[in-house]
Amino acid sequence: MIKKQINELCMENFSKYGTYSDMLNPNGVKFGEEPVEFYRDMIKLPLGNSNLASFSLCRLLKRPLIIDASEYHNYSGEMIVPLDGDILMHVGPATSKAEVPVEDIEIFRIPKGVVVCINPGVWHYSAFVYRCKTVNILVALPERTYMNDCYVVEIPVEKQIEIVDK
Repeated sequence: MIKKQINELCMENFSKYGTYSDMLNPNGVKFGEEPVEFYRDMIKLPLGNSNLASFSLCRLLKRPLIIDASEYHNYSGEMIVPLDGDILMHVGPATSKAEVPVEDIEIFRIPKGVVVCINPGVWHYSAFVYRCKTVNILVALPERTYMNDCYVVEIPVEKQIEIVDK
């Protein structure tokens, strides 16, 4: 088993996988002043050949911090927003083979309220709760991506990754 540390989220180390924006502490261009401020176009999600985004909920419960599988989507990005707690999410660079690039996997702590959009082809999978029991995640993908553009690969036991909390 391989052990890997948790990375804090910053553009410098995450930009090769996608983008993110802190929706609870916005900055950038806005319209209006208090009591109504509108922060526009904070993040974009590539939908591939679809023109319809579908929003789903993924409820995470505390479980061992072991990465034993990963997935990718060839044609679309994926958006996640932890709604009520922090999560740990693994990502890896897009590859030309359907083999998880275990040595290149990185783990990031995603704070509550931060929208993360990963690029097409980026390896990822179910996140883990971080220092809590349950987290609800809002997920946006083109409709039925889980059926027509989702490739899940199991990781052999000897190459599975244990996430180590500092």
